[in-house]
Amino acid sequence: MAEIEHFVDPSEKCHPKFQNVADLHILLYSAKAQTSGQPAAVMPPLLSQGVINNSVLGYFIGRIYLTPPELNEMAHYACDCWDAESKTSYGWIEIVGCADRSCYDLSCHARATKVPLVAEKLLKEIANVVQFEANKGAIGKAYKKDAKLVLEYLAICDECYISEMETQLSEKGEFTIETEGKTFQVTKDMVNVKRFQKTLHVEEIVPNVIEPSFGLGRIMYTIFEHTFHIREGDEQRTYFSFPAVVAPFKCSVLPLSQNQEFIPFVKELSEALTRNGVSHKVDDSSGSIGRRYARTDEIGVAFGITIDFDTVNKTPHTATLRDRDSMRQIRAEVSWPLPVLVGDLANGNITWADVEAKYPPFEGQETGKKDATEL
Repeated sequence: MAEIEHFVDPSEKCHPKFQNVADLHILLYSAKAQTSGQPAAVMPPLLSQGVINNSVLGYFIGRIYLTPPELNEMAHYACDCWDAESKTSYGWIEIVGCADRSCYDLSCHARATKVPLVAEKLLKEIANVVQFEANKGAIGKAYKKDAKLVLEYLAICDECYISEMETQLSEKGEFTIETEGKTFQVTKDMVNVKRFQKTLHVEEIVPNVIEPSFGLGRIMYTIFEHTFHIREGDEQRTYFSFPAVVAPFKCSVLPLSQNQEFIPFVKELSEALTRNGVSHKVDDSSGSIGRRYARTDEIGVAFGITIDFDTVNKTPHTATLRDRDSMRQIRAEVSWPLPVLVGDLANGNITWADVEAKYPPFEGQETGKKDATEL
């Protein structure tokens, strides 16, 4: 599991980078659509119809492909919550959650530790103030020796919790609290809440939390299932079509055989790929080049560079570059541009189609063990 805890002022839920995603049109399945039986739909800019609560939540949603949870799956304390789901052989599974958890987390910590967890905010104008007082006499009369526990609990209530308490008292006439393993009922006569406006220079606020949460195991499983393929016409040849940006190894370096003449070129290419930030694997083991291609395909290596006799015998020195998915190849110079080309492919700056548009297809090497001039 990987989570982001992004704390935000509850009165200013604005993200400075929201404009980077503000114009996105995203396929969303809103709570309203779910309850009315409507299908998911592509929504116009994220906040334009009030589908998403605020721009901080909208920013993180804009970075992920999303569908929202069923209404009964959203936590009671969440202001808004969206889930990213992926369709697998097990059906649709949740892989990412993105929730506005309001002040719930810090409020719970504060009540458990009896330490207020607040931030100070400088004010420029008149503020709405909530004044909360516990009726010590009424609480003492009701709970005797346990009155201290109730008073300590109520002493650290923040505005978010007070609002929830007000709602419960108004609807049910009492509010249940739990502290030190005991349960107490707070009634209307035990508390007094006043709301008024007052000029303040500093306000204490309980930060709200926007929490994107990523299920790494589920994400990994989804990637494996969605990218697993079998070569057409050969059920024994399987491969993972990982996008290069997420493939553990972006490229393999494969000498055609164990001929000693290939070693300097393998070393040169490996060092150049490292300088260009390309994670790669050198496979100089015995076995045919086809078998080694199959081995690297099985672990999802996106591209393969092969050092052959044309590399040794011809100048400028070139090597082949093979695309895992299509198995097509081109030929380019070893020193440049081959390492840079692989780096651009690995980082998603260019596609294999871009490469094929610039370089002719490779059909087969022209020389063998002997120098080309002797053939």
